[in-house]
Amino acid sequence: MWLCAQTSLNNFLSNPALRNANIGVCVKNLNTGNTVVDHRSAFVIPPASTQKLLTTTTALELLGPDFRFSTYLETDSNIVDGVLLGNLYIRGTGDPTLGSQKIGDQLFLYRWVQSLRQKGIREIRGNIIADVSFFDGDAINPQWIWEDIGNYYAAGVYALPYLDNTLNIQLYSAAIGQVATVVKTIPYIEDIEFENHIRCTSITYDGAYVHGLPYNNKRYLVGSIPSNHGIFGVKGDIPNPPLLLAEHFRQRLEEQGIKVGGKADYITESINAERSALYEYRSEPLSEILKEINQNSNNLYAEQLFRYLACRMSVPCTIQNSVQVMQNCWRNRGINLQNCFIMDGCGLAPQDAVSAGTLVQLLSYMNKSNNRATLMESLPVAGESGTLKGFLKNTPLQGNVCAKSGTTSRIKSYAGYMTNQQGETLAFAILVNNAACKSRQVQTMIEQFLLDLYSQQ
Repeated sequence: MWLCAQTSLNNFLSNPALRNANIGVCVKNLNTGNTVVDHRSAFVIPPASTQKLLTTTTALELLGPDFRFSTYLETDSNIVDGVLLGNLYIRGTGDPTLGSQKIGDQLFLYRWVQSLRQKGIREIRGNIIADVSFFDGDAINPQWIWEDIGNYYAAGVYALPYLDNTLNIQLYSAAIGQVATVVKTIPYIEDIEFENHIRCTSITYDGAYVHGLPYNNKRYLVGSIPSNHGIFGVKGDIPNPPLLLAEHFRQRLEEQGIKVGGKADYITESINAERSALYEYRSEPLSEILKEINQNSNNLYAEQLFRYLACRMSVPCTIQNSVQVMQNCWRNRGINLQNCFIMDGCGLAPQDAVSAGTLVQLLSYMNKSNNRATLMESLPVAGESGTLKGFLKNTPLQGNVCAKSGTTSRIKSYAGYMTNQQGETLAFAILVNNAACKSRQVQTMIEQFLLDLYSQQ
């Protein structure tokens, strides 16, 4: 059996397009405990979004599937005859589902208004202030590259994210060679400023990028979009999600008859003034959040969860403490992450690096964990769901593989579980960097390697 598996590996590695690639492979039979395949399994390699397995399993083990993020409405003053004399604070702890199009309560702001009505509040004299002091000031991971920063898939990380931190920029696409015209943004953001260099060309896809910094309303638009397309949407990040949330809440209060004397504002550092709690809003359970992260490879959700982990050490939450919490979690479970390079929670940082062997160790542990079922339910199924919907489709392994994928222009990776013909469970990790071909071709090679393993077990 080992020789057959080795032959499958040799066939995979012998492809000319992989000759100079950086590759790590590990496959372990979890029923027998035997390693079936091993190729440079101790070498750390950038995993792309397969990094999300580290984040989601750590959160599951430390927080449990029923954990929910909390967001608090608080005040620094008294309520007298229905009048809140001071400020109303929205204190966040990182809930990625606030106003999200993915999961959660789309009407949550109206429920917040109702909670204040139930307190007898009909007027607020002070400001509506978004308090994001639970996270530190690194809204953008310092290891991310400029090409990504400002785009929706690399949105900033805040204690109060909102609307998936995503800004839809509506452009009017004209003739070839002309600069596209910005028509509007969804949501509307007052005083947003664009330096627009997006040209209309003969391409048929979205080749535009949005660049900008957190809390700064200036955005640079570069790249190209299809010509003569009419209205064409390009997605970037919302410059200041906490402030937009405070403003929208202020608007909902006014619409629902609660007068607000002050303005919408935000603070990044905690104010020592005593506050009293008015309402606690709770997110969907972690089990549902993990499905969004692993099924759809949601970077924002992964980063918010990753940053939250740091609060188990101290507040404000920092990237460094998130990494430390993750390392401590797995050290206590017999898995050493010291040789891995963990820069973020989603795999966007080029400096992330993990070994195939470590991923298989983690998967082996989770296969015996009380949280196994929740993890399995969160993972895409080959040929059927999420980012694996087209992977191994119409093959004997459709429905028999569940895994997290990772893809960039120079990385293709998979890590998860496979059921063989004997009904045994195999944990596997395959990391391929810098192949001399397109990502889709590497996927085909990996599919064939897994099918060969399946047929020989």
